Amino acid sequence: MPGMLDKIKQFSRSPQGRRTAEQVRRASADPRRRAQAQRLLGKLRGRRH
Repeated sequence: MPGMLDKIKQFSRSPQGRRTAEQVRRASADPRRRAQAQRLLGKLRGRRH
């Protein structure tokens, strides 16, 4: 799906994409947020199997 990857790259280079990336970086530095994200990923991974 090269079209989807191109859209993701384009978004990541936009001002909104940069703001979003910065928010994610700040949230990942917070231990509570990191634990919350890991629980969510665990749930999502569990659904695939």
